[in-house]
Amino acid sequence: MTDVPHLDAAGNLRLLNMQHNLISHLQDLLHLQRLVFLDLYDNRVIDMSGVSSLTSLRVLLLGKNRIQRICDVDGLTKLDVLDLHNNQISQIENVSRLSKLRLLNLSGNRISRVENLQGLKCLTELNLRHNSITSVTDVENLPRLQRLFLSANSISRLDALACLWHCRSLSELSVDGNPVALESCYRQTLLRCCSPHLQLLDMKRVTVSPFGPVIKDFNVVLQTVECVCSRSSQSSEECVCVRRPQDAGGPSVQSLSISDSHLAELDSETLRLFGPGALETLERCWGVQTAASVTAVAFRYIHFDSIIPMFLRIRLKFPNLTHLMFMETSITHLPQLAALAQVRRLEQISVHPEWNPVVRLTLWRSFLIYRLQHLNLQKINGTEVTMNEIMASERMFGALGHIAATETPRCRLLLLLEESRKRQLQFLLDGRGRRSGVSPDDLKENGKQLGDALSRALFSYPSRLSDGPEEGGADASERSAMVQQYLRGLIHRASGHCVKADALQKLWPSL
Repeated sequence: MTDVPHLDAAGNLRLLNMQHNLISHLQDLLHLQRLVFLDLYDNRVIDMSGVSSLTSLRVLLLGKNRIQRICDVDGLTKLDVLDLHNNQISQIENVSRLSKLRLLNLSGNRISRVENLQGLKCLTELNLRHNSITSVTDVENLPRLQRLFLSANSISRLDALACLWHCRSLSELSVDGNPVALESCYRQTLLRCCSPHLQLLDMKRVTVSPFGPVIKDFNVVLQTVECVCSRSSQSSEECVCVRRPQDAGGPSVQSLSISDSHLAELDSETLRLFGPGALETLERCWGVQTAASVTAVAFRYIHFDSIIPMFLRIRLKFPNLTHLMFMETSITHLPQLAALAQVRRLEQISVHPEWNPVVRLTLWRSFLIYRLQHLNLQKINGTEVTMNEIMASERMFGALGHIAATETPRCRLLLLLEESRKRQLQFLLDGRGRRSGVSPDDLKENGKQLGDALSRALFSYPSRLSDGPEEGGADASERSAMVQQYLRGLIHRASGHCVKADALQKLWPSL
């Protein structure tokens, strides 16, 4: 069919389904005054003009057409469901008089801004998936909004979603598939700022833990049924049910350990650890494939000093780790950041400002770049590390490191280096490089690399030489070992001098 037919005795018609036809215009609808349900899905409708005469309409389905503007709907004061998905609409407009509208589907259009939503005081669901949206406004003017779908758009900043903070009735929200969803603090920010009644975020259930809202697994129901009822003059109620598909959920979240004080979960490729007890998860036996799938570890509500002893284990357990995230972990001073050098392979580090005072220090980023230069960091807090920053960090901290290296006893330097570096340092200090035939250029380059490594190693954490006795037995043991090694060095040198003096005394008469 290319036109809406003029049906005989259509005055009492309540439901009209004309899906999958070639209808392009909606004209001559005056004879359908009692129509409650109109389905024109998958036609060629280019203009909505003509529907305003359907004053009894409750459901209007115009998905998959060629409509470019929302218009001529002012007279649809009883409309409950308006479905305009997969059209060519570029702006939300002319809907302010639809005061009884409960469901509005505008997914799959060309909308760039969420706006002009005033007057929709009964709207409970707004579907805007698969558009070109960059900012969201006016949503706070929807007092009954419960479900909002913004997946697969172009939202790149969290402040573009600020109006959601005032949607106190919101229970379901999806923002996945937007650039902003790649931010490390994306989910935590939404959970913290959105409605306390939020139950689903990106199709995953939200439960409340001692640390606030936490996303948990949720098996998504693929189809739900919306029923629209109208009451006739004879007080009998007629209902029309619309089966409404929903998108399937995202990747599942695997709960690893949970108690009243901690939570550990594997969310796709990210291991999330909440609370000190969650660190015990790192001690468990991990399958090779599961461990290899982890590319990011996020710590929250765990003191950074408690995390430090785990860095070596993390380095060995997760070979593909590229990103570490710290939220509310009490990082207060620069030497703590030096402990990250143990991880050996990282591309990104994120330190959330909240309850991490170190971020307020002017030089924290420069120090991190200098101390972790061997890791070849690409991003810090989501911002690219530039060559200018690397050079500036060298100028800032390189000189300090050089001075510290020249003033530090040899035994202390040896304690800071790994075995391979220790042998290299001893090799150079003993002057054996020249005797073994190593070229001066190579010797110079080796010395420079070793000097750089020493300078960085001196910015270590914790600074065990200055720790007080309250730091515990481990620190005391290392301090004792350092002292013993230093004394052995002194004894060896003194003994060498004595041997040489005796030899000289014997040779002297013959010289």
